[in-house]
Amino acid sequence: MEKDIVNIGKSVVIKGELNGSEDLTIEGHVEGTIQLRDHVLTIGPNGRIKAQVFAKSVIVLGEVTGNVTASDKVDIRDNGSVDGDIISPRVAIAEGAHFRGSVDMQRKAGAAQPQPAKPAAAQAAASQSQSPAQPAAPQRVGA
Repeated sequence: MEKDIVNIGKSVVIKGELNGSEDLTIEGHVEGTIQLRDHVLTIGPNGRIKAQVFAKSVIVLGEVTGNVTASDKVDIRDNGSVDGDIISPRVAIAEGAHFRGSVDMQRKAGAAQPQPAKPAAAQAAASQSQSPAQPAAPQRVGA
């Protein structure tokens, strides 16, 4: 069975929302939002992306400016560039690649729903620092 793969050529410019239900390779310019939640997004060496990206797996050989969320893996290859935050259970950054941002390597079980421990700790820390009149809830550390 052959997998469908769509190519966006290097002369193509897309501004707006890009949704799909097949694997996609981008060699052109895309600005906005890219959603391929169950498929692979490849940004080719000529690809220039200024977008929020949501995909199963993201392979970067070109340039991405914006946050990247992948349910499986983000792979920044040699000469690939990402300026933005990455959320994915697996992240690979090759030697010679560029990355500026933060990485959240959440587990697969937490990929479908937000991790309750992190936001609760952040909210407790925020309420502790912002409103000293309210006592902070005790936090359990460890198992």
